[in-house]
Amino acid sequence: VQLQASGGGLVQAGGSLRLSCAASGRISSGSVMGWFRQAPGKEREFVAVITWSAGSTYYADSVKGRFTISRDNAKNTVYLQMNSLKPEDTAVYSCTNFASWGQGTQVTVSS
Repeated sequence: VQLQASGGGLVQAGGSLRLSCAASGRISSGSVMGWFRQAPGKEREFVAVITWSAGSTYYADSVKGRFTISRDNAKNTVYLQMNSLKPEDTAVYSCTNFASWGQGTQVTVSS
């Protein structure tokens, strides 16, 4: 399964963006899908995960209450709704099924 992230862009602080991660094939029911991000000069860090079957979610403390991960089983797509964005959210965001990684999408938040 190949993953393709999209939806990034430039937004002002306090704004919102929704990222999408589309899989090229069916995501199996036992899968866990995640979003990670990497800012310039920093390590890649965990953002959020969701279990494909039950839709259980878990978030990094830094985004809890601002970001929401969701999935559309019929479309084999995972979303990351990002609200109240901060300049420190600026990074390349990538999705993964923990077996492969999609090409990232750049999110830039201006102050």
